[in-house]
Amino acid sequence: MLSCKLKNMAESDWDTVTILRKKGPTVAQSKSKQAVAAAQRRGEELDTTKKWAAGQNKQHVITKNTAKLDRETEELQHQRVSLEVGKVIQQGRQNQGLTQKDLATKINEKPQIIGDYESGKAIPNNQVMGKIERAIGLKLRGKDIGKPLEAVPKKK
Repeated sequence: MLSCKLKNMAESDWDTVTILRKKGPTVAQSKSKQAVAAAQRRGEELDTTKKWAAGQNKQHVITKNTAKLDRETEELQHQRVSLEVGKVIQQGRQNQGLTQKDLATKINEKPQIIGDYESGKAIPNNQVMGKIERAIGLKLRGKDIGKPLEAVPKKK
């Protein structure tokens, strides 16, 4: 409520005028679903716009054209385990009478990883490959793939 006294220029007396003003909604309140619904019920004109990539972590400017991006993704693919290595893992596992789950438990990995290596979908990891080599007793790396693993004592 705002009160002020105005002096009428023609007359010399003072009049008291009271101006009642309701504070408008804040920006956050005016954007809420309830405020929008209330404004629609009152028949007020609404202006709604959808922001592009609102609330996402995307850049505003697209810097690469799609052809260049396609070429780049084709060239930069991760190398996968060969099917030859997958077959050697599968045969070595079956020769020892192990299931994928048993082998995975033996080397402290998930069964999904063994399945990925056997199907050729896995990205080679030397630690995992070494564990599998020791578990099944067959070489998986180098030029002697599939040959028995020779126990080499560790040098101190």
